Amino acid sequence: MSARTDSDPQDDLDGSDEEYAYEDARRARWTATATGTLLTLAGLAASLMRLSGTAPALVPAAYALGAAVCALAALLGSRGRTRRALWLLIAGVMVMALGDQAD
Repeated sequence: MSARTDSDPQDDLDGSDEEYAYEDARRARWTATATGTLLTLAGLAASLMRLSGTAPALVPAAYALGAAVCALAALLGSRGRTRRALWLLIAGVMVMALGDQAD
């Protein structure tokens, strides 16, 4: 009697996995969007602060470029491309870090 019927408890578990996957995907989209927006604002603020100082022109340009990459990551994250958004966030922060090292 190993035949499965339609009322097996396993069927109920399969439906809940899909619900959790949807919630996880939605949470990942919101996280990528919020992080990208926050890093964009931080990069723009740092760029404006360095622009008014005595730093070389490369430094505010690096911060602005990193902020633009993070803005693109926020856009991709809001559209569900969270894996690409994560890599772009990492790249944007690295560009900002290189600008900071040039100072």
